[in-house]
Amino acid sequence: MVQVRLADAGDLFMTWTWTSGARGFGTGHAPSDEVDQAVRALAAALPGAGEGMRRAFRSGAMADHRTEHRLARVLAEALWPVGLTAQIRHVSADGARPLIRIQPSPRVAQVPWELLAVDDDVRLIELADVVTTTPVSLRPPGPAARSAPDADADAVVLILDPRVPGFRADSPLGSVLGPPGSDPELLSLVQSRLDAGAVEPRLATPTEAFRRTDLDRDWLSDVLRKGPRRLMYVGHVSGAPVEGGQSEDITLHLCCGPRTVGLAEVVRTHRPLSAKDLLLGTLPLRADGAPGVRIWPAPPRVALIACESGGDLRFAESFGLATAMIHNGAELVTATRWALPTSFAFHRLAGLAESVRPLSEAIIAVDAAHEHRDPVHRLGVWQREQLDRWRTGNRIEHSPLLWAAMTCIVR
Repeated sequence: MVQVRLADAGDLFMTWTWTSGARGFGTGHAPSDEVDQAVRALAAALPGAGEGMRRAFRSGAMADHRTEHRLARVLAEALWPVGLTAQIRHVSADGARPLIRIQPSPRVAQVPWELLAVDDDVRLIELADVVTTTPVSLRPPGPAARSAPDADADAVVLILDPRVPGFRADSPLGSVLGPPGSDPELLSLVQSRLDAGAVEPRLATPTEAFRRTDLDRDWLSDVLRKGPRRLMYVGHVSGAPVEGGQSEDITLHLCCGPRTVGLAEVVRTHRPLSAKDLLLGTLPLRADGAPGVRIWPAPPRVALIACESGGDLRFAESFGLATAMIHNGAELVTATRWALPTSFAFHRLAGLAESVRPLSEAIIAVDAAHEHRDPVHRLGVWQREQLDRWRTGNRIEHSPLLWAAMTCIVR
């Protein structure tokens, strides 16, 4: 295993230390102009809101394998030291797959390190498993407040496309998965979880898991305090402007109405759940308030499948949703680096048949990874499979637009 740390100080500086598989350490340095040029090229390729999503599909570098490969080379040449690649190859020559733990600086927090073409078309993920680590400023979690264990203590919490009050299905905070029951693959996923054990919320049929109206922050607190083993959220996350420096203002959208008590401003008839809520709880709101770790203790594994749910790493002070979950007790959070295209976006912008659902495939892959004893490796297996399909078929449903957004974040 090698720990890689990056720091912005005009130029970009890197240090790495091997903790297993090899001995030694190293340093790297990248001139600011080269880094900025590479980061700008990446930003131009990434999907965003409105026209940004359309541009990514139609003319962005990740819409075609040849232009994506050139981007991967630009990123590798600017950001990744040749000496570290040689050490990784030396370790992997013995048949072991090294683990790279990357602690990015804010400037390069959206870089999909797995994609880097470190040697012609050899990508970093083909040589190693890759995980993102939180900044050293993140303090260890406090004691979580959980109820006495009961029959549901080993449950999986599934929050799948909840209805956001005040927003229609076709609005900006509308449905990300389509009509309930319309996706047989996701119905099978829910059924598999029901067959395997307890699920929250309680479900009579898999269809009932989608577009619910009763999954608010109070319900979430109740189920998390029972000590579930996993949480999977698929829905909407709203970012905060990086230039504002307030990563704690990143919000997650549940079914909370306008009278819900919280630290985020009401949007129409809905109050989002902010990272600030998860961190501070009700301490700023009343004299007998409780910290967030006691109200929303996070299970060991959390998946936040939503637009830029891991965007807090772009801030100098990272206290967004992903880091809040780790602060509250999560050991691993799978989140996304940029805005996720929905399956509907693939249908509308790329002309794919409705039976092809790339987002559903990603959700299923994350679910399988979080059920595996080594979730980082298992997610990497899926990403390598997608990369192989992308190389051989150059089909948009296998583009890194979706799968390279996913990263596992650990302390």
